[in-house]
Amino acid sequence: MARDIYLDGESFRRESTKLVEQAAELGRSAFTPGKTALLVLDMQMYFLDSGSHAHVPGAADIVPGIRRLAALFSERHLPVIFTRHLNTPENGGALALWWSDLIREEDPLSEITTDLDTSIGVVLRKSQYDAFHDTDLEKRLKAEGIERVIVTGVMTHLCCETTARAAFVRGFEVTFPVDGTATYGEDFHLATLLNLSHGFATLAFVEDVTACALGDG
Repeated sequence: MARDIYLDGESFRRESTKLVEQAAELGRSAFTPGKTALLVLDMQMYFLDSGSHAHVPGAADIVPGIRRLAALFSERHLPVIFTRHLNTPENGGALALWWSDLIREEDPLSEITTDLDTSIGVVLRKSQYDAFHDTDLEKRLKAEGIERVIVTGVMTHLCCETTARAAFVRGFEVTFPVDGTATYGEDFHLATLLNLSHGFATLAFVEDVTACALGDG
């Protein structure tokens, strides 16, 4: 499978901008003051280390934007939830059949990158693409009165898209920053944006979410 860095490319910017503008035309907000949580999915060295077979070339490029969002949410005492994907032979399920490798807790690559400060939020262990599956994520969010989640991290078309859909069907509004997730290639990424924008999520750029959170948008 070809893997590339595409987030700064002209075609990606052009196509993602079109989708973001469509959301804006419908009057969809990217942020709900006081009622929004930030989800940072699987920013683990398994995906960020260039020596890993699962390396996502553009994953490092989304770290600065996620870091800004996480700091902003922390300053406003809004939930920041980092997920750490871990598997055992017992909970792997279909993932164990589909992929040749599982992320084991004892593997150093399973750790979340130290470029993100997880101490400003909570770390949630998950075992499937869907961060709500067999976790207390929904309970946590509802206990804090959260109505909207912002989905960031890796990979765009797997864990990020699946979690966005799962959040939607649980009644949460979803914002999906087009430059806040990364995956193996532009085709996968744009396919997710197209599908989510049609029926599941509001699309925005990270800077749009930041502006809304600061009251400038």
